[in-house]
Amino acid sequence: MTTIPLDAATLDEASRFNRKLAWAPRFRIRNRFMPMLGQALLRLSQLGADRKLARAGIRVEQGIADVDGLRVPVRILRPAATPKALILDIHGGGWVIGNARMDDRHNALRVQACDAVVVSVDYRLATRAPLQAIMDDCLAAARWTLGAGLPAYRRLPVFVVGESAGGHLAASTLLRLKAWPELMERIAGAVLFYGVYDLAGTPSVQAAGPETLVLDGPGMAPALRLLTPGMSDAERRRPPLSPLYGELEGMPPAWMIAGDIDPLRDDTLHMAQRWREVADVELNLLPEAPHGFIHFPTRMAQLALARSHAWMREQLARYELKRNESETGSLAQAALGSNLSEAP
Repeated sequence: MTTIPLDAATLDEASRFNRKLAWAPRFRIRNRFMPMLGQALLRLSQLGADRKLARAGIRVEQGIADVDGLRVPVRILRPAATPKALILDIHGGGWVIGNARMDDRHNALRVQACDAVVVSVDYRLATRAPLQAIMDDCLAAARWTLGAGLPAYRRLPVFVVGESAGGHLAASTLLRLKAWPELMERIAGAVLFYGVYDLAGTPSVQAAGPETLVLDGPGMAPALRLLTPGMSDAERRRPPLSPLYGELEGMPPAWMIAGDIDPLRDDTLHMAQRWREVADVELNLLPEAPHGFIHFPTRMAQLALARSHAWMREQLARYELKRNESETGSLAQAALGSNLSEAP
């Protein structure tokens, strides 16, 4: 179920790291002070972020995605080389912490590995906005990125990348973008890291216990209910709120990954099963991988990120081939029409 080579040493390293991780506190959305503390610590850790990117040859700009009167801050990372793709990045953080700088390290790798321009969305957080407003921010940023927001890159293919809560927002955004077919045509693929696709809770979320790493297992289902107050589970499962139950026809190829010991495992497995009915999906389920593992200092994390970059490059090659074939066909048809019109 994975194309990522994992030898015994890699798995042993991950297992040893997990034993240390078991002593760490779990992320609890139910505790209203934890998001505040987490956000403050995050911002402290990001001091000097722009200078770090500049040393790597990456230019940083702050922009505003302005669509239908909704103004959403975005962080734009540009490569030194001529870009070959655009990446729309939607960060994680349980909808309650995070910002566009949060993914700088991973986005810098994507810039360099794919010669891509990255647009990272600074959407509002659930501590001050309802989930629908957060989803609207992400849709506006996507429409701006795919539309007239970056006119110099209007011919570049686009990838939508999301992690955890960002995976949920990425999938929801793609479902809503189907209302603009001309924008969907530019999307070469979706890269989704252990997303949340059922806001009523998949079986693995419902069964999560106190032994869960990183996340507060018993608190996950209650936290989803806090995110969607006043709703029944049936209402929480309506798309695009829960992308798992959406009409996926027209979705782009996707690369999905989850950890075997992540309580959100079933979200990715079930979403991949449905997505495969309409498009190609590369699914990776990694043993000894908890939620958020790509942020850990392990070889498994490095291999997973490298495979996601390789997959995007493969999709770029396919996208370019398809576009060339389409343009060649159009030229041939135009030439044929011209010859016929000139015939006596």
